[in-house]
Amino acid sequence: MKIIVGITGASGSIYGYRLVKFLNESNKVEKIYLVVSETGRKVFEYETEKPISLFGNFTKVKIFDEKDFFAPISSGSFKVDGMIILPCSTSTLSSIACGINLNLIHRAAEVCLKEKKKLVLVLRENPLNLIHVRNIEKIILSGGIVLTASPSFYLKPKAIEDLIDSVIFKALDVLGLADDNLFKRWRGKI
Repeated sequence: MKIIVGITGASGSIYGYRLVKFLNESNKVEKIYLVVSETGRKVFEYETEKPISLFGNFTKVKIFDEKDFFAPISSGSFKVDGMIILPCSTSTLSSIACGINLNLIHRAAEVCLKEKKKLVLVLRENPLNLIHVRNIEKIILSGGIVLTASPSFYLKPKAIEDLIDSVIFKALDVLGLADDNLFKRWRGKI
C-alpha cells in the first residue's frame, strides 16, 4: 500500500512520528508520502526536542514540502491507498471541510475524498465547539473518517507509549493496516 501521512501543528506530534515508524516497519506498506506543515515542524521540534530531519531516516518515506503543489500526491491520477493526518489541527479540519487548499496536506486530503480513498483525520483538540462539530460532520458526509486522539485504557497501559500506540492502532485499523502482532485488541474479559 501507498499511504500519505500529514502532520500538522496540533500538539501531539509524537503520534505522527510513531505512526510513520509503524508504517515504515509494516510489510503491508510500500511507500509513505509525508507532508509536515510549517507549524507541525515547529511543534514536533519543540515537543520532542529532535529535528524534523529525523523522518529522513525511514527507508520508505518520501518527504514533500507543504508548499509543493506539483507533488504527485496533489493529483488524483497518482494512485495512493489512503491518507492519515495525525495530529490533525482544527484549522486543517476546517480547511479540508470547506475545500480550501492552503497547503499540500489540504490538497492531498481533498484528492483522497474526491477519489474515494480513505481519509483519516485524528483530531487533537478539546473541547470542541459547534464550528468543529459541523466541520467534522462535513468530513464524515464527504466520506472521511474522523477520530479523536482518545487512548484506550482498558488495555491496561504500562507506559505513555502504550497510550500513544492505542490511538495509532485505531487509525491504522480503519485503513486496514493494523498489525495484530504489534498491537493488542480488546478480546473481552475472559
